[in-house]
Amino acid sequence: MLQSLRPLLTKILNPLARNLNINPNIVTVISPFVAVLATYGFANKLLIVGCLAILLSGFLDVVDGAVARYHNRTSKFGAFLDSTMDRFADAIIYIGIIFGGYCDWFVGVLAIHSAICVSYVRARAESQGVDCNIGIAERAVRMIILMVGALIGYFIGDIYFTYVIYILVILSYFTVGQRILHVWRQLNE
Repeated sequence: MLQSLRPLLTKILNPLARNLNINPNIVTVISPFVAVLATYGFANKLLIVGCLAILLSGFLDVVDGAVARYHNRTSKFGAFLDSTMDRFADAIIYIGIIFGGYCDWFVGVLAIHSAICVSYVRARAESQGVDCNIGIAERAVRMIILMVGALIGYFIGDIYFTYVIYILVILSYFTVGQRILHVWRQLNE
């Protein structure tokens, strides 16, 4: 869904990547630790802290790829590490939301499960040779919705943040369905 922004993002990030001649895996590993700050914020009802930490974690998640591409350091391990750290960050953020009481534990577990399933379906599809970068709620979209929800919760009321989490669960499972259908079509052509 946000793939159309990639050329613009590349244009913006290339100057930064040029000046960050470091191992991109270091940036990849830092990102989930910033997500822990989001967890702390949500667990302690500091929605703005949670929102800003997700933003920073997401920024680092984009920067690692930009650095890898700019300095020609892309690798299969780097892609694997990036995906693994993203799953860690997703889960830890939702754990903070659960501890903060923004959703019932069961809904929080569904949020974690649905987020992981979206990525798992893509990974399995690609292991079968099917490009599966489709769906209404890919990770970047989910993180943007979560940040907007946290801001709405901060300014209008916690209950609206809770509603956003319910919506995210639905959108995530819908994306899983979209991806499964896409793979089924591709493999049965």
